[in-house]
Amino acid sequence: MADSFGPMHDGDAVEGVADTGPDGGAPRKEPIRVLVVDDHALFRRGLEIVLAAEEDIQVVGEAGDGAEAVDKAADLLPDIVLMDVRMPKRGGIEACTSIKEVAPSAKIIMLTISDEEADLYEAIKAGATGYLLKEISTDEVATAIRAVADGQSQISPSMASKLLTEFKSMIQRTDERRLVPAPRLTDRELEVLKLVATGMNNRDIAKELFISENTVKNHVRNILEKLQLHSRMEAVVYAMREKILEIR
Repeated sequence: MADSFGPMHDGDAVEGVADTGPDGGAPRKEPIRVLVVDDHALFRRGLEIVLAAEEDIQVVGEAGDGAEAVDKAADLLPDIVLMDVRMPKRGGIEACTSIKEVAPSAKIIMLTISDEEADLYEAIKAGATGYLLKEISTDEVATAIRAVADGQSQISPSMASKLLTEFKSMIQRTDERRLVPAPRLTDRELEVLKLVATGMNNRDIAKELFISENTVKNHVRNILEKLQLHSRMEAVVYAMREKILEIR
C-alpha cells in the first residue's frame, strides 16, 4: 500500500518487523486489535480504511479524545492504542497513564504532528511504546503496529535524534560519580546497545551485525536483565547516564 494520509509522504518512520509471529515463524493466529484515537474524524476514518486492508490488523474501536480513549480501552482491551498527542478535553499523553491502568496489556503508539521534544519525553514517561510523526506513509503505520505488538519500540528517527541529544546533555550536566559499578556487558551486547540507541529495530540490527533476529532479541533481553531494566528505552537512558555508551 503506497497511499499516504493527505499531505503525508514516505518519511522517516522506523521500519518494523515482518508479518510473522514473535519467533519469526508462522503468522500470528489472532489479528492485532487496534483502538484509533484522534480528534479529527476524517483522519480516524482514513486510518480505519487503511488498516482494514491488513489481514492481521483489526480496528476494534475509535475515540475522539483522551477521556473517551480511556473508557474505550477499558471496554475493548485492545492490543495497540494508536493515539494523537494533542486533543481537546484530555490529551493523549495524559491518557497514557490511565489507559495503562485500565488495560495493562495495551501498548500505546503516539501518532502525531508534534515534533516537540517535551511531548516525546512525556509520552515515554507516561508509558508510550512508540512515537511516530504523521508524515509517515500508510504502510509504515501497519508495520509499526506489528513491530510494537511484537515487543519493539518505534520512534521516528528525527525524534530519536532529539532524544539522544537530550541524553547527551543530561550526561554533561551531571558530575555524580557511580556508587555501584555498572554491570559488565559483553562486547556484542555493547554493539547491540549502540545500534538500539540509534533507533534501529531488531531486524535492522540483525542485518548490520550479520546475526539472526532471534539472536538480537536474546542480546536485548540479556542487556535488560543485567541492567535490571524493563524496556529498550530505559536501557539506552541508563547506558548514557552511566557512560557505558558515549554518543559523540
